[in-house]
Amino acid sequence: MTAPARGSRIGVGDDREVAMFGSRNAKNAKKPGPRSGFGDLLAQLRPDLSPESLGVGPSFPGIAPNPLLSGAARRRTAELRGGSLALGVLVGWREVSNEGSPRVVLIFDTETADGLTFRGVADETLTITELTRLVEGQTLPVRYRPAVQDHYVALARDADPAEVQWIADQIARRRQA
Repeated sequence: MTAPARGSRIGVGDDREVAMFGSRNAKNAKKPGPRSGFGDLLAQLRPDLSPESLGVGPSFPGIAPNPLLSGAARRRTAELRGGSLALGVLVGWREVSNEGSPRVVLIFDTETADGLTFRGVADETLTITELTRLVEGQTLPVRYRPAVQDHYVALARDADPAEVQWIADQIARRRQA
């Protein structure tokens, strides 16, 4: 008896069929939907990380369960590290995991030097010391991607204090005018 070819189907005895490993059959493919697959599972397991609970709306792409394993999340993080500087007022945070260093989702009300304001979401790994220093209402420098406008921001840990002060002055001048 020879083994069936990869991707072929084997009859089970009744009208059901079992797909072999590696089978790609359009008939059995999961239908795409607004909440299908992994996104649906993540929403059930962590409803506190849904776009609605983060305050960014349904068009926000969401938080990667593990940014180290997600190619898109790694690219986004690299782009954010070289992004434009803005100031974010910490609105809240949620712990995502605690494997070694705590990984948290930080929610900011972000304002740029150009006058753009938006709700920003940062997915960061913090030390215990940094985590204990988080206070709602705290203003922190963040980086964002002006060309993308997708609500993602990153803490600007490398920001020059003079540049941060210049942005704070620009925002203060605009508010006074």
